Amino acid sequence: MINTTRAFPAAEEAEEAEEADEEGVIYNAGMNPNAHQADSLPAPGPDALAQSEALVARIRAEIASAGGWLPFNRYMELALYAPGLGYYSGGAMKFGRRGDDGSDFVTAPEMSPLFAATLARPVAQALRDSGTRRLMEFGAGTGKLAAGLLKALHTLDVPFDEYAIVDLSGELRERQRATIEADAPELAAKVVWLDALPANFEGVVVGNEVLDAMPVRLVVRKLGEWHERGVSWKGERFTFDDKPLLAALDDPLLNEIDAAIDEVNDEPFIEYLSETHEAALAFTRTVCTMLTRGAAFFIDYGFPRREFYHAQRAQGTLMCHYRHRAHGDPFLYPGLQDITAHVEFSGIAEAGVETGADLLGFTSQARFLMNAGITDVLSDIDPGDVRRYLPAANAVQKLLSEAEMGELFKVIAFSRGIEDTLAAFIGGDRSHTL
Repeated sequence: MINTTRAFPAAEEAEEAEEADEEGVIYNAGMNPNAHQADSLPAPGPDALAQSEALVARIRAEIASAGGWLPFNRYMELALYAPGLGYYSGGAMKFGRRGDDGSDFVTAPEMSPLFAATLARPVAQALRDSGTRRLMEFGAGTGKLAAGLLKALHTLDVPFDEYAIVDLSGELRERQRATIEADAPELAAKVVWLDALPANFEGVVVGNEVLDAMPVRLVVRKLGEWHERGVSWKGERFTFDDKPLLAALDDPLLNEIDAAIDEVNDEPFIEYLSETHEAALAFTRTVCTMLTRGAAFFIDYGFPRREFYHAQRAQGTLMCHYRHRAHGDPFLYPGLQDITAHVEFSGIAEAGVETGADLLGFTSQARFLMNAGITDVLSDIDPGDVRRYLPAANAVQKLLSEAEMGELFKVIAFSRGIEDTLAAFIGGDRSHTL
């Protein structure tokens, strides 16, 4: 079995639309509404299946009450966040290293503690340069990133008063608490969990793989006409159903997509499917408005607008993750699998700047981590200690490699009250591509 990160590299997907691993599992280049892979994926247990069936009933009822058609972003919202039933609000394990432990994907903080130890350096600089003493993390996963940042900031002798975590999942909150108490017991008292965002915040905000998990709207251009792709219930299953967007000409976002598709592609498409990211844009505006002094870092997979609307992504970027397998069917086991989409970073940059925040920088994860000193952090491990050094070096390679996470993942940051940029953005900044 392949232990996948949450993002399967999109460029490679497009070049090799169907690539099988050693167990014969197919990875699809984009969203494939006919890709039913239940036979090739591990079956959920009876309790999990009952939860999924309850969520299906909930979504079916909402489709019926809406007249038989539901926008995909609402389906995705329910599949991920319906209280007690959704993927992130229910009890699914989510994060882990192997499919047989019940998890679905691994993220950078779970892959290596060196990720947090390196990220702590630009976080520390942002705290110092802004004169603030608080941190806030969105979607803290297992708590590995929080514990790692707490320890690293303590080692760097950076004073801070509080580490606030915003997470909707009660199950994940308990895992985060247990992880922090085990890995950073002397600092656990500084951690608090928030049920709502404060009106104002001074400090540093961190969101690792948060934007990709926000509901997206699906739009498809057919022979020059825009449609919205929604969800219906037909033949005892969910199915995609397209409706014409009669007001498309007055939609500035669709006009931007039109222009981007036509600008970067030489030949017209009979059909071009993509996502719009209203929820992620609104979230970015909210965070940057809340931030009165300090910095906000977002780390995720995606592209600037010109790359996002490339011909390679004419089938969209929506992907699902279940038991460390990436596939294209968002209707498989609702509530038991992750559904994500790549981030369109030009829109994110515009949303932050619209609030009056400064764009602090934008670059690849590889360049950001190298600028922040990940090789120095690795060198603190004795190469003679093979059992420690080799796994750490292998993890760093995955974090930096263009074929792994180094290029597909990007880091974007906003700030208020920081006069200069950070050392992590000095070399290789790509803000000009947004």
